Amino acid sequence: MNTIYKNYLFNKHILVREADVETTENQFETLFALANLFNIRITEGEKLISKDMIRFVSERLGENVPEPFYVGFPKTVRELTTDQLIFDQLAHYTVTYGFGDFSEAGHSLFEEQFERTAFKENADIKDFSIISEADAEAVLGEFVNDLLAGTRPLSDEQFELVKSYIADFKFVPEDIASKNTAIKLLTSMRDITFSDYIVMSDVIKLVDEINYSEYDNKNIKKLNLKNQDRKFITAVIDRMFMRGRVDIRNCYEKKKLWNGLLHHIHYKAKSDEAVKFLDAMRGDENLSVYSDFERAMAQKNIKAAVDALRTGKGSAAVLRNLNYIISRCESTEDMEYIISCMDTKNIIVLIQLLIQYSQTSKGTMPRTFKFTKYNKMKVHTETNEELRKRKSVITQGQAHMLASRIRENLESVLKDRLGKVYIDPDMVNYALPVQENTSQSGFGVLTKGSRIKMPVTKKLRAFTYWEKVNDIDLSVFGIDDKGNRTEFSWRTMAGKQSAAITYSGDETSGYNGGSEYFDIDMNEFRKEYPDVHYMIFCDNVYSRVNFDKCFCKAGYMTRDIEDSGKVYEPKTVKSSFVIDCDSTFAYLFGLDLWTNEFIWLNMARDSRVAVAGTTSMDFITDYFHVTDIINVYSFFEMMAAEVVSDISEAEVVVTDKEVEVAEGVQVIREYDVEKMIALMNK
Repeated sequence: MNTIYKNYLFNKHILVREADVETTENQFETLFALANLFNIRITEGEKLISKDMIRFVSERLGENVPEPFYVGFPKTVRELTTDQLIFDQLAHYTVTYGFGDFSEAGHSLFEEQFERTAFKENADIKDFSIISEADAEAVLGEFVNDLLAGTRPLSDEQFELVKSYIADFKFVPEDIASKNTAIKLLTSMRDITFSDYIVMSDVIKLVDEINYSEYDNKNIKKLNLKNQDRKFITAVIDRMFMRGRVDIRNCYEKKKLWNGLLHHIHYKAKSDEAVKFLDAMRGDENLSVYSDFERAMAQKNIKAAVDALRTGKGSAAVLRNLNYIISRCESTEDMEYIISCMDTKNIIVLIQLLIQYSQTSKGTMPRTFKFTKYNKMKVHTETNEELRKRKSVITQGQAHMLASRIRENLESVLKDRLGKVYIDPDMVNYALPVQENTSQSGFGVLTKGSRIKMPVTKKLRAFTYWEKVNDIDLSVFGIDDKGNRTEFSWRTMAGKQSAAITYSGDETSGYNGGSEYFDIDMNEFRKEYPDVHYMIFCDNVYSRVNFDKCFCKAGYMTRDIEDSGKVYEPKTVKSSFVIDCDSTFAYLFGLDLWTNEFIWLNMARDSRVAVAGTTSMDFITDYFHVTDIINVYSFFEMMAAEVVSDISEAEVVVTDKEVEVAEGVQVIREYDVEKMIALMNK
């Protein structure tokens, strides 16, 4: 079976017995090995177990992980003086970056010979099931259908699953709700039938995707396409005319780009409709919806502006432009009219705007804009000059009113979609998958903003390890409630090593294998740094090679304060994921020190920075409060005809625990993002 499928299912706590694997002996021994090495308990399908699963699991949870700079981490690090730590670091840098010798992974000069006395360490049980390859294909088909129902862009892992499934099983989707997904399938598979899921105005997005994915060019105004790509785009445009998928009003919005594209591909009209289209794109008129909208706004005719948007684009477009429209209102009558036009059934837009308006700050504060392109997050914080010129300002009172109205709309749209639902109280800790396209894939990965309670008797050990690049840095930043930062990284840790936070040393010669770790004892950290509220963990490639050009994993373990003696202990791994973004920088996760909770971030940032401390992080704390606004519990509560307290009465069970239910009852776990995506897009 394709490794893409097995990896995807592993992240859902499912192992696959492949069809070509013969019945094996030593099944009991294999079950014991999975339990002993990884704390994996098989709850279903024990008879399908095979010994090759031991190798498969070890590759995903950590196999032959390289030693860190201080091989006796964390004990030996705390025994060294600040001067010794600094000298170790400088000596290593002299060899690597000074003399250019990266041939061997570096280790400490002062660290004494360390003999580990390893002992058994307590760890949480990981429940898995085993299914046959035939059943796996059916499960994957459900995942693919649910993902294709979503209107938001998919993560790289999700897209690869969809693309591979379509290719391997000759699957023809009934619908592809996301234009982004349809365009990426069209670009990567070069099957022109995927153009039937988009319209003419989307061709500009198609060209942008080809320009980036094939030519590494982010500027669509500077095209230099090969002849085969020009012919392909021409064929797509011809098919749009042939199948009646020309939305000319929307095409007016990108007239200049259309002009440039049509000239670049030497497009020649083959029908009367095509002639009219070319004349429209090359003419002086702009008949777009937004042109009508802006004209009405310039005339201070709020009602006409709202009507232009609502009739031309739908109520969701009104919602997306609320700040702009409301900031220009001059009468109560206009405000009331806007509110009356806010109703929409677009659940994703409602959830996004509910979060946005619930987090609106005072108009005197600089705004930070977060958006994604090419599955990387871009961030821009208003400059003082931009803040001074800003006109689209709404008050916090208006924002709270809008948030309240949007929540009412959302509740109305979702009401009674499901029958009797049992919702585990702990589901309040999990965020909805609203924008996960910048996320990396792996075991234990959850949606941005999801919180996991950390045991008070444990410490957190963050890790990263890599190959095929010399120097990757793991770093941590403490943030207080005033936004002040305390950096814990290779630049600062020589003077900050303690029982509260311990760093394994900066490895700068890890082409053949390197690793870095941080140990955080949250109880000790609170004592030493009482003002720090949050901690943010980052990975960056100091060697300035993108993550997708090397091999890099990151994740975390929960370890006993007095741990087993092993630096990397697979059975204690809570999450292990591959970082393979087209960037040098990624946010991993955070800690809320005041609630003792781990918080998922998992975002690839569009950046070429080599040092994490040089980037803005103020916007990150927005994700720390997402579950206070809406979460998996409240989402299913809105959909339930009745929330039941007895799990045996439920038709749908939403939980983060292993449960037994009657046949036909749907169970939705915290990692079942595909099912949530489908429900958010019905």
